Amino acid sequence: MNVLAVIGVLALLIFVHELGHFMAARLQGIHVNRFSIGFGPILWKYQGPETEYALRAIPLGGFVGFPDDDPESDIPPDDRDLLRNRPVIDRAIVISAGVIANMVFAYLVFVLQFGSLGVPAVNTGVLVPEVVKNSPAELAGLKAGDVILSAGEQTFGRGEGVQRDLIKVIQSSPDTLVDLTILRDRKEQLLPVTPRVNAETGDAVIGAVLSPNYEIDESGKVVFRSASNPVELLSVAAREFQGKTQLVASGMIGLFTNFTEMAGQVGSPVKIVEQGAGLARDDIRTLFPFAAIISINLAIINILPLPALDGGQLAFLLIEAVRGKPLPMRLQESVMQTGIFLLLGLGVFLIIRDTTQLEVLQNLGQ
Repeated sequence: MNVLAVIGVLALLIFVHELGHFMAARLQGIHVNRFSIGFGPILWKYQGPETEYALRAIPLGGFVGFPDDDPESDIPPDDRDLLRNRPVIDRAIVISAGVIANMVFAYLVFVLQFGSLGVPAVNTGVLVPEVVKNSPAELAGLKAGDVILSAGEQTFGRGEGVQRDLIKVIQSSPDTLVDLTILRDRKEQLLPVTPRVNAETGDAVIGAVLSPNYEIDESGKVVFRSASNPVELLSVAAREFQGKTQLVASGMIGLFTNFTEMAGQVGSPVKIVEQGAGLARDDIRTLFPFAAIISINLAIINILPLPALDGGQLAFLLIEAVRGKPLPMRLQESVMQTGIFLLLGLGVFLIIRDTTQLEVLQNLGQ
């Protein structure tokens, strides 16, 4: 059931992405003749007044089709509502709408998560989960598990953003003594610490991991409470959305800047389903952040300027806007076909690799 739930989540994300393209086109009056979830043989279809809606056998994506190059279409080639006859900005809206839909959906998932399960209960101060060895924090006597209540004249109350306030105090005090008031074993202590300038970033740091001081129950899990008002709910969802987007984006940047070490972390849909099912087995509530993070991944990957992706088509439109005319159609088709071939090849390789590494198959081999 967990596997089916995860597959359902992935299918929903694909539907949201393609629905973004579809709605952006239809709301502008642009002709759309196909809306398909999946690829390959058709399992089910419905023919609407203009558009064919279909479910296909291979659930690894989807597509929205336009009658521009359909030889069976009876729409005149000079019809202004064909996608290719629309201005660049109209086409850009249609192409980018899938990415926008996935990002909006991810934020709404966080809103639903915190609205239904509650927002994390946060205690006063900033928690220190980890201290870097030989850092200013360790030399000052700071330990993992300490809670920083104040720094200098800045007192830290309840909230998920208090660690950013502490970071501002630290960064504004390079090589300057800062008095930290900490809570350890229910007793307050004063620890003077001198932030040190990081040679790589140029920022003053103390060498400690900082996080909100979440309330933890006896089982070690974060306690959740009902949001006090809609503004708090939307704000908490926005912070979570921003944090996860930055996390995914930094991981994507790391993949391109340090490919040899990060390549092993790239997974196929098989790996995604396996990991998602494992999370859902431990706690079904994890499907919320799982769906949001995968939706953000899908959006960021699609916006990359690579052939066969939305970003690749947007790159063609940008070139057209600069040149005043599109690139030769034969060149565009060659680039897109090459991109599709490479992506399919990579997809097949990853699926085979991840399938052979499934735990159930590993157990059979023992």
